[in-house]
Formats: sequence, C-alpha cells, structure tokens
Amino acid sequence: MNMKEFANLVGLSSYTLRYYEKIGLLKNIQRNSSGHRVYSSKDVQWVAFIKRLKETAMPLDDILAYATLREAGPQTALERQRLLEHHQKNLKQHISQQKMHLAALEEKINLYKANKVR
Repeated sequence: MNMKEFANLVGLSSYTLRYYEKIGLLKNIQRNSSGHRVYSSKDVQWVAFIKRLKETAMPLDDILAYATLREAGPQTALERQRLLEHHQKNLKQHISQQKMHLAALEEKINLYKANKVR
C-alpha cells in the first residue's frame, strides 16, 4: 500500500511516518519503480506495536533501543524481553499511582455531590 493508505490505516500522519523512518523506527521500507514507499502488512503490525508502546508512555529512546534489538535478530530476544519487562514494571507503577489519583478525585467529587464542600 502507498503512504496515504498506510497513514490512514495506522492512524499516523505521513510526516510522522517519514520521521519514524528517519530515526530508524521504520526500516527497509520497500519502494516501487517510481521511488514511492510501499508498505506491507508487517509494517502495519510493527507500527501498531510502536503506537502501543508510545501510548503506554515508553520513552522514544527505549522504543528505538527495542527497534535496534529487533533489527539485530532473534539472538536479542532476551534483551528485548528485559526491556519490555522494565517498561511493564514502570507501567504498573504508573497505573497504581493513577488509581490513587482517581480515588482522591472521586472522594472530592463525592464531597461536592453531598454538598459538604462549598
């Protein structure tokens, strides 16, 4: 598929996709005879994973490190696993903290609903 179709499918702008290619998150993008990028279903899956990591607040440097390890091949599987486990730990801590913030907000809202705070 071409850039426009791919961008629409993955929900990213063509500018973002070009940036990802420039920094090394998207590699080995095929080109047609006229030089236009041609994306595959594997590219769709990879970008979906990148987006998921970004949505879980993984730093871009860590995503790039993961991408570099992925590119290096199966012998880096343990390193990639460790990187994801570290992110998982951070994400669980973040979720726990957000749950505490949510509870505090709900408590305050309930005070307003009970007209105990003016």
